Amino acid sequence: MANSPLLFNPNTADFAQFDPETRRQLRALIDWFEARGKVTLLQDDLDATWVSDFLDFIKRERVFATFLTPSEYGIGDDNKRWDTSRNAALSEILGFYGLAYWYAEQVTILGLGPIWQSDNIKAKERAAAQLDAGGVMAFALSEREHGADIYNTDMVLTPAAAGDEEGVVFRASGEKYYIGNGNVAGMVSVFSRRADVDGPDGYVWFTAESTHPAYRLIGNVVHGQMYVSNFRLEDYPVREEDILCTGPDAFSVALNTVNVGKFNLCTASIGMCEHAFYEAITHSNNRILYGNPVTDFPHVRASFVEAYARLVAMKLFSDRAIDYFRSASSQDRRYLLFNPVTKAKVTSEGEVVVRLLWDVLAAKGFERNTYFAEVARLIGALPRLEGTVHVNVAQILKFMPNYLFNPVDYPVIGTRDDPADDAFFWAQGPAGGASKIQFSDWAAAYERFSDIPNVARFLDQARALQNLLTTAAPDADQMRDLDFMLVVGHLFTLVVYGQLILEQADLRAIDRDVIDQIFDVQIRDFSAYAVALHGKSSSTPAQQEWALAAVRKPVIDTDRFGRVWQQVKSFDGAYEMRP
Repeated sequence: MANSPLLFNPNTADFAQFDPETRRQLRALIDWFEARGKVTLLQDDLDATWVSDFLDFIKRERVFATFLTPSEYGIGDDNKRWDTSRNAALSEILGFYGLAYWYAEQVTILGLGPIWQSDNIKAKERAAAQLDAGGVMAFALSEREHGADIYNTDMVLTPAAAGDEEGVVFRASGEKYYIGNGNVAGMVSVFSRRADVDGPDGYVWFTAESTHPAYRLIGNVVHGQMYVSNFRLEDYPVREEDILCTGPDAFSVALNTVNVGKFNLCTASIGMCEHAFYEAITHSNNRILYGNPVTDFPHVRASFVEAYARLVAMKLFSDRAIDYFRSASSQDRRYLLFNPVTKAKVTSEGEVVVRLLWDVLAAKGFERNTYFAEVARLIGALPRLEGTVHVNVAQILKFMPNYLFNPVDYPVIGTRDDPADDAFFWAQGPAGGASKIQFSDWAAAYERFSDIPNVARFLDQARALQNLLTTAAPDADQMRDLDFMLVVGHLFTLVVYGQLILEQADLRAIDRDVIDQIFDVQIRDFSAYAVALHGKSSSTPAQQEWALAAVRKPVIDTDRFGRVWQQVKSFDGAYEMRP
């Protein structure tokens, strides 16, 4: 089991599902990190050293150019494409070795979003050329006063005055905040509004160059390797060839870019947790306390088994979500539900996994010579980037009626790790319409595994949620009470989460003991949210009665637990980063 494909292991990963050049580049990336070694990587993190050496490697190996350029702009290179399956593998590796490296890629992806979605051919060709030359991008949406509030921006475009420079159509002025790569980005996609046009028709995305004299870099708003910049444009000249999109389309492009970018947070969280898991089990299984290995204590084993179950669940859900993203079309937009679930649920689970491991490691988890200390400090960033958990759960709620009560037939989607270009990402169309999207029968995946005790018990809870919404549904006041509805959203999210976990378990023939252990966790989480709903100030007597009736105890099987613990224990020494 130490070589189990359930967890990424740099020593054994062969990426056999990918083409030769993808395999070569991913292996070269791993080798680069391993050659730098743990001491250097951890010291760079502690010293807040900008990732210039990493970007030199990316330039030399043309990694971002290959992985982040749609095939249409591949300039004769058949290896270039936007392939979510291999992009996810890249993101997981970067998270495994350090969030700052992942962040440089993440904000490049976001910066490319408005460019690849635009009709501006020159801007696309310029972006492709800059990627080919080793450049990175930036996504300038957020502002100090407005955050990522798309409805409001203080970046203002004023029509050029008569006699301005030839070709200049606007002058841009304003500040942007929380802008990754803003110190070095070759092209910065900037969200703005026209001074002379009110409302949505005045929105504009344009590109700026970070080396231009009118681009004023103010500084890094965080202390760390990541450069999360604050910059100001001062009468920046905007030409026609710099404009990406305008009006309501610009609003949709902002949302659609986040749809693409926020998925990568789940794979970063997974990579961080995997590395932390290896360190935790290897240390704990070899530490003697009161004359016994720490892992002989029942509460320690319980923490490790739960952390492992949650981590495997994170991977299964995220891997299955890839298939839906890659198969999406204007007729099948189910990805718009699964995407915020990866963001809200998977990244939150990453925090839980780290907390469980930290409860075992205790003081060891603070030591500066551990990768765990870095993970513990940064894992909380992921649920809070690209929209908070609360924002994404509120988005998830829009899908609940059709998902639970109005299934339709869709063609079966298999595993999508084929070398295809995911062109639909750049043609998602107008944002909105979430409440109209329909889904296949969610219960089918559960029924296929209903002979597994905890899957069957969780299915009872899922059907109980249907019963709540038909017999004691939130009233109009509760629907406006986000504090109350977020609990309902978390209950619903667990049902969606379980569906894709089971679909992937079916496709990958996952060990049934592990599936049972995952749903042991699912049952306890559902019960906890039911109790939370019971305690909400606005819950009605009928809802309180429902909540207590929905609480379940998982089916206990000590033999199954023991077998899963042996899987966990087998990871002792399976991976340790080179010094």
